[in-house]
Amino acid sequence: MLKKFKIKNFGFDIEPHEVFLDKLIQSREEDWGVAHQRLEVPLKKRTSYALFGIFFLSSVILFSRVFYYQVFEGEKLYIQASNNKKSVNLVVPQRGVIYDKNMKQLVFNYPAYDLVCDRAHFSQGEFFSETVLKEISEIAELAGLPKEKIISKIKNTDSSEVLITENINHEQLLILETKINNFPACRIRQNTVRNYVFGSVISHVLGYTGRINKEEYSTFDGYSISDYIGKTGLENYYETYLRGKPGQLKPKALKTEKESLLVEPQSGENLVLNIDIDLQTRLYNALEKSIKNIEAQKGAAVAVNPKNGAVLALVSYPSYDNNLFSGGISPEDYRKILSDPNQPLFNRVIAGKYPTGSTIKPLEALAALQEKIISPTKLINDEGYIIIPHQHNPEIIYRFGGVRANGWIDMKKAIAVSSNVYFYTIGGGYGDQKGLGPGKIKKYLSLFGWDQKTGIDLPGESSGFIPDPAWKKATKKQGWWDGDTYNLSIGQSDLQTTPLQVAMAYCAIANGGVLYKPQVVNKIISSDSKKIIKEFEPQVIRANFIDSDNLRIIREGMYDGVYKSYGLSTYLSDLPVKVAAKTGTAEIGYKDRFNVWSSVFAPYDDPQIVLVVTIESVKGLGAATLPVAHDVLGWYFKKNK
Repeated sequence: MLKKFKIKNFGFDIEPHEVFLDKLIQSREEDWGVAHQRLEVPLKKRTSYALFGIFFLSSVILFSRVFYYQVFEGEKLYIQASNNKKSVNLVVPQRGVIYDKNMKQLVFNYPAYDLVCDRAHFSQGEFFSETVLKEISEIAELAGLPKEKIISKIKNTDSSEVLITENINHEQLLILETKINNFPACRIRQNTVRNYVFGSVISHVLGYTGRINKEEYSTFDGYSISDYIGKTGLENYYETYLRGKPGQLKPKALKTEKESLLVEPQSGENLVLNIDIDLQTRLYNALEKSIKNIEAQKGAAVAVNPKNGAVLALVSYPSYDNNLFSGGISPEDYRKILSDPNQPLFNRVIAGKYPTGSTIKPLEALAALQEKIISPTKLINDEGYIIIPHQHNPEIIYRFGGVRANGWIDMKKAIAVSSNVYFYTIGGGYGDQKGLGPGKIKKYLSLFGWDQKTGIDLPGESSGFIPDPAWKKATKKQGWWDGDTYNLSIGQSDLQTTPLQVAMAYCAIANGGVLYKPQVVNKIISSDSKKIIKEFEPQVIRANFIDSDNLRIIREGMYDGVYKSYGLSTYLSDLPVKVAAKTGTAEIGYKDRFNVWSSVFAPYDDPQIVLVVTIESVKGLGAATLPVAHDVLGWYFKKNK
């Protein structure tokens, strides 16, 4: 089959232009009698199309790659190229520090030293010359590293400089300083490492800094590959302010020449928080003590000023020591933290999503009052349960129970005793009493912010979630039943919200109906602390969405829960100021295990603090979170008399 494609050798070379002859040339050659000495291979139409297709496809691929790099990767590549161009000349600025609300310094800088070398000085190929290898060996000996490791760093770095070794100790630094002039491509760079004074107590707020990684290096301008950058917490969120502006050195041309400063570095700005570190420490210790006393593992607590949304304290437990990260965490310590089933790096206050249990009831009562489906003085008989027949088979009976029978109760008492039956009734309807239904429950929970991020100035916040019939049909392929509404009415079902969202909703109850954005940082000041760069004013998310009379009834119900001997909240009745509170207990799908809540505001007549505490997977029903609130609020108001 291939014989027809065989080409005969005529004894002379065939030029490329002689292969594809047009008809005119062919006829001329026939007239001249030389046609038999030439070879013509006319292209088949199918072959032409194939060649055109290959050319077209190659062009599309080429231009698509150019378009991708230009449009989608252009900024990233530009920043990386810009950093590579400047990195060997950068002088790291002094990073801004962080203070609590009383100007107590929470973070200090201390100097660290790195050995960096210009990658262009070394061969970038697979092999190095003998001269370069000798120099690498000398550098390796000075740095106390294997030669192979330095070669690997040179080959694999994406930067124009190579970080040979970091955080050099004092003895090694003295040796390097005496011999650094022997290596014109290398220099000792001063860096800044953070010292977090209070460690685990406030690590979820402050976060930590660490060496910049490849992705960050390609994203942020003005960094070298050996720089530190904010990784989590405020260090990450306010990186632009804390970082400052790097200076520039003029590179030395000769071994004996000294580097000269072209541009002075500008120190980063300082943060002043709304957080009181004494309150933060007290809350952390009280939460840790209560968790250990009941043999639990995890919890969260947050204190907010309801007058403006200022975050006074924020604790997620268990925590971690952010000092481990600031100087470069060891692989062993990092593995230990990552493998901990209690997830110490996870900020439960802003990202932990939980069913709320009875914590939902004040908000649901407000919805019922606002929708005018019930009078606050109407009495409902709480027999300890309600019975709902199956809508298609009356012989099937569903029983929805409460903790105890409370008899005839109005709204304020229902909040105080935390009556499930009352809230089943106004949530899903029962007997002659109309209920809110899932749509209106979701509407009001959403108005209080339970299905949206609060906008706190910390990275990693989660949205809450409020289930509804459309969601259940779409995800579970099931209809929404009355039982779903009853469960949602007492904070169960698939409801999920964060402790911070609960705290901000209770701030709105305490302050008369204003939902604020929570704010950790109060202001940003200059590096010398003499000038205010930026001050954060209270930011209102929503206001006037609940009538003041309705809010007053709910606050009175929460007050009665503490002072009329109805339930667990009476534990707080001996505090030095009057308080209002609501507890919650949520089933989590494990027998005899519950998430427990306490939400408190104080003083009752002029609220200055809202405190929300939750502990996960508590064994049995109890007041695990109330001792935390009692300890912290008792201390707080004695201190601030």
